[in-house]
Amino acid sequence: MNRKVIGQRSDFTHKYNSKLGRHGWLRLTPAYSVKIVDELLKNEAKGIRILDPFSGTATTPLCAGYLGYHATSVEINPFLVWLGKVKNDTYPKNIIESTSKNVKIILSNVVENKCSSIAPPPIHNINRWWDEKSVEYLCKLLGSINDLFPDPTPNKNLLLIAACRLLIKLSNASFNHQSMSFKDNNEEKNVFNTEILSNIFLRELSFVLDSAAKNPKTKNEVVLGDSKRVREIISGKFDLVITSPPYPNRISYIRELRPYMYWLGYLKKAREAGELDWNTIGGTWGIATSRLSEWERSCNSFYPDYLIDILSKISHKDNKNGQLLANYIYKYFEDIWTHLDNLANALSFGSKVHYIIGNSTFYGVLLPTETIYVDMFKELGFKDIKLNVIRKRNSKKELYEYDVSGSII
Repeated sequence: MNRKVIGQRSDFTHKYNSKLGRHGWLRLTPAYSVKIVDELLKNEAKGIRILDPFSGTATTPLCAGYLGYHATSVEINPFLVWLGKVKNDTYPKNIIESTSKNVKIILSNVVENKCSSIAPPPIHNINRWWDEKSVEYLCKLLGSINDLFPDPTPNKNLLLIAACRLLIKLSNASFNHQSMSFKDNNEEKNVFNTEILSNIFLRELSFVLDSAAKNPKTKNEVVLGDSKRVREIISGKFDLVITSPPYPNRISYIRELRPYMYWLGYLKKAREAGELDWNTIGGTWGIATSRLSEWERSCNSFYPDYLIDILSKISHKDNKNGQLLANYIYKYFEDIWTHLDNLANALSFGSKVHYIIGNSTFYGVLLPTETIYVDMFKELGFKDIKLNVIRKRNSKKELYEYDVSGSII
């Protein structure tokens, strides 16, 4: 198989950073994702229908829109559906200008205590996440936004994106490693007052408005739904799939979304995050982990023989939580198989698929995710299957990201 490298982090030039709306709305989309989608689309015919069944932060439809393509993406997390729709909306000049004017009213009401104040979100030990001044300010800011815009509008959406950027900037949480941690309260925050926090919010809003003003005129679709039943959610046939499903690495994708989801009302209780993660492929948060110990794999799914051998090593009695991890991996690939089997019915003759995925290691045992995807593609009858290395993921020499591609012929 072809293992040509099609992109490296060092290739992502300033032009991608300058197009802020393309990947920077909530600091959740790395620039290399934009580069990959651009490369995969550059030689495609303009009239094709594009699908991303794992929308995430909606990088694929936004990049497609910039290049003049129409795309649909599917996402199981309602907050990400909202974010994806906001990112893919079009913002004429009058919306940008009216948002700039409205924010002056909003912040004036915050400073003068003439606004409502929402209740702090029900996050356990909230003052470990934010200091008291930050919590008080965020409650007033969101209350003031709601006062002026009680119903959803493009103006309100842009203001809420800026508020999300502010709340994560003020947070003490650190998401840059597998186990989330909390930084000590920053001494600089102790001198923060309403005026300083308002100025920080204005800078974040300026970034968002600059991004929104650069949005493409092509408005693409983000749909709420489960990718395991993607054919039930979308209509018609698609010509190209570009997607990056969750990796089997036990890093919960909901953990860094929880602050936004709590503050915007998408989460009311901690259990709701676990329920959502259980239904998400690769989810491991809260009750999603506890349920794995009782989960049993289906005899109707596809498991290559070498995967069974690998999982027997991972589940070895000398490995703490080895059986739990084996169940997690089994469930991951069973869910991916269900998704791919369902997806095949949504593809037109001659369509192509690109799955951007990464391999993993558990207790020093390499899990060749890319090879398993290749074998699933073969089992489902895909042709012209290729495996291209995209980039090295970290210092561990065996961990890479791949583009697994194939076609329906």
